[in-house]
Amino acid sequence: MSHAVRRCEERGQKFTPIRRQVLQALLSTHRPLGAYEIIDELAKDMPRPAPITVYRALEFLMENGLVHRIESRNAFLACAHNHDAASVVAFLICDKCGSVGEIPALPLAETLTDVVKGTGFAPKLSVVEITGVCEHCRKAA
Repeated sequence: MSHAVRRCEERGQKFTPIRRQVLQALLSTHRPLGAYEIIDELAKDMPRPAPITVYRALEFLMENGLVHRIESRNAFLACAHNHDAASVVAFLICDKCGSVGEIPALPLAETLTDVVKGTGFAPKLSVVEITGVCEHCRKAA
């Protein structure tokens, strides 16, 4: 949470109570949460927020590199790494427990960009998601 506070202070942005609560809900778990799961989590301690309120908070958090959207799950994941929203990362998604890890993916992204440029296609967003089984689940098997 201190990382988020610093990031907002550095950028002169307000870290409002709802933004803080949405981020806290995501930080409370190691798996991605959908917007309605976040709403359910918040409703335990406050009046149920409107979906648009949560989506706006998520948009702010994503723009500031504090939250990632896992496209294949339509869910969101807190990020404590020091990068912005434009940084390329790969998500390692465990098929068994649902946990998500994050690794830098710049070399992979550069290779993909070179291949895509050769087709004349202009990419807007690149998300790398790799599914498999995490180390914890492999050891437990």
